[in-house]
Amino acid sequence: MPDPVDAYRVLQVDPEAEDEVIRAAYRRLARKYHPDLTSSGEAAERMAAINAAWELIGKPAARAAYDRGRAASRPSSPPETVSRDWTSGRSTQGGGFDASMRAPDGPGAAGPPPGRPSGSVLNFGRYSGWSLGEIARKDLDYIEWLDRSPIGRTYREEIDALLRATGRRRSADAESTSRRGLFRRR
Repeated sequence: MPDPVDAYRVLQVDPEAEDEVIRAAYRRLARKYHPDLTSSGEAAERMAAINAAWELIGKPAARAAYDRGRAASRPSSPPETVSRDWTSGRSTQGGGFDASMRAPDGPGAAGPPPGRPSGSVLNFGRYSGWSLGEIARKDLDYIEWLDRSPIGRTYREEIDALLRATGRRRSADAESTSRRGLFRRR
C-alpha cells in the first residue's frame, strides 16, 4: 500500500497554519507549477499533487477530517531510524510541526518574573508573564523595541510613561522647542 500523501508537506505549510496561509501557499504553488505556464513535464505531476492536497485541506471541514485521520494514523512512538532520500539529500521522516517543539507553558525565555509587578502583563515573547514595569527595571532596551514594534501598540501609553520616567524620552514640549526645522525661526 503506498504511503498516504502529506497535504501539508505538498503545500509547504505547517499543520498549525491558518486557513489564509494555506490558501496563499496553494495559489503561489499553482502559479509556479501550472502546466499552461511551465513547459516541464514534471509540472503536470506536481500540479496534480498540489490540487489533491488542496482538496484534502482547502476547506475547514475537509481539513478537520484530514487532521483527525492524520492523528489516528500517527504512530505513538517516533521511529528509531531516519531514512533519507539520497537523490535530494533530504530526510523522508519528520518535518512540519512537532509538539515537542512548542515552548512550555509558563514563563518565557527570560525565566519567571522577578516580582513587584506594575502595569500590563505580556503574554508573548521572551518576557512572557512579566509586567511592563518588571521588564523596564531589567531590560529597558526591550521596552524601547516594544515601543517601535507593531505588537506594542496596545501598550503605547504605558511604554511612553516608562520611557519618560527613566529619561529615555523627553517631554513633547522639550522636543518641539529643540527641533529646528527647515522653515522654523531660529
